[in-house]
Amino acid sequence: MAARRDRTHYLYIAVIAAVLLGIVVGFAAPGVAVELKPLGTGFVNLIKMMISPVIFCTIVLGIGSVRKAAKVGAVGGLALGYFMAMSTVALAIGLLVGNLLEPGSGLQLTEAARSAGEAQAKAGGAESTPEFLLGIIPTTLVSAFTGGEVLQTLLVALLCGFALQAMGTAGEPVLRGIGHVQKLVFRVLAMIMWAAPVGAFGAIAAVVGATGIDALKSLAVIMIGFYTTCLLFVFVVLGTLLRVCTGVSVFSLLRYLGREFLLILSTSSSESALPRLIAKMEHLGVSRPVTGITVPTGYSFNLDGTAIYLTMSSLFVAEAMGTPLALGEQISLLLFMIIASKGAAGVTGAGLATLAGGLQSHRPELVDGVGLIVGIDRFMSEARALTNFAGNAVATVLIGTWTKEFDRDRAAEVLAGRLPFDEETLVDDAHGTQPAATGTTAAPDTAPTPTAAPVPAHNPKDGVPV
Repeated sequence: MAARRDRTHYLYIAVIAAVLLGIVVGFAAPGVAVELKPLGTGFVNLIKMMISPVIFCTIVLGIGSVRKAAKVGAVGGLALGYFMAMSTVALAIGLLVGNLLEPGSGLQLTEAARSAGEAQAKAGGAESTPEFLLGIIPTTLVSAFTGGEVLQTLLVALLCGFALQAMGTAGEPVLRGIGHVQKLVFRVLAMIMWAAPVGAFGAIAAVVGATGIDALKSLAVIMIGFYTTCLLFVFVVLGTLLRVCTGVSVFSLLRYLGREFLLILSTSSSESALPRLIAKMEHLGVSRPVTGITVPTGYSFNLDGTAIYLTMSSLFVAEAMGTPLALGEQISLLLFMIIASKGAAGVTGAGLATLAGGLQSHRPELVDGVGLIVGIDRFMSEARALTNFAGNAVATVLIGTWTKEFDRDRAAEVLAGRLPFDEETLVDDAHGTQPAATGTTAAPDTAPTPTAAPVPAHNPKDGVPV
């Protein structure tokens, strides 16, 4: 069969052009640019529409093919432990840089900024732990799909996966059916991606038109400091951990995910790239059960970028208000806020509401100062989303390695470009449910997903099943 030509690179060239055009329009006609915001919102909503079915299909197929339920629990426990450890490291780095920069010194709080801070506090009211836990349970079995709640979808998918696992051979027809549904879902997602240039144009034009250049000049210190901190965390902390534990270069991994980073940069939402991250991690060589559990869970619990943002922004607000936080206050406030931030990773602007809500319940006198960073929060939101996404990609490879569910030989081929990702279907039929046995994969615990025909092989030239 003749190799299919990948035309999707034209799509991402168009996205870059749309971002540049949006910046130009935002500066040239700010009034018109602000009105274009629905274009960006509409595109992100289209992507969010697909997240629940993608998570459901991936997890059910993954768990349904695993013979031992304890293995799934081991993956989840290891992932949560890792997420807590990395959140602590991110908090510590944010504290260190924030105390060195002292970015809030010398700023004046205006009445407009005070009002903006109060508004954000109302939007980000703190959620108690019981409320958070009860919120994971959907009203009905299908309401998780209509409500767009990632953790609710995760719970339903886990229950269905374990039920199919217990059914044994009787559940194989259902697994085959869900496999076909997954292909349909990813095909629809691939179609939606062609609207990315329009969404990128609307989102960037609106934020540039609303913010302008003045806010960037006056608050450049905290913005540059935040971006620098995020870069150090990704390339030094995560990069070192990835190299030592897996032998994979963080530069190669991030280059492999380049299109997803561009999508996040243009929409300021890491959630817009969640379905593609699941597909690409499977293609890279991480087994389906590990990918299906680690990625969705990480989007609610592995908030490295958000942790750094909350740390630095809290110090910024306190110094701008003339009441710097003592070390003990810093630690107690930030531990409180990182718990309150669960679920804010993929939502544009949720970090600002979380910051205001946390301050409101812990240090109410600082809430007014949140208005000082409203103007640049959209730009900081991009760094948060990019860092959260990179953290989840690295976490998936690490968890796969530690559970012996990561095919390093396949990963080397993929990262070298010899096994390209199929951009047209986003489904890797040739990879199956787990990596090929290489000595790093625990094959005895996993049964392949039932298929009606032999699994096709990759053509090494184009990566398309033949």
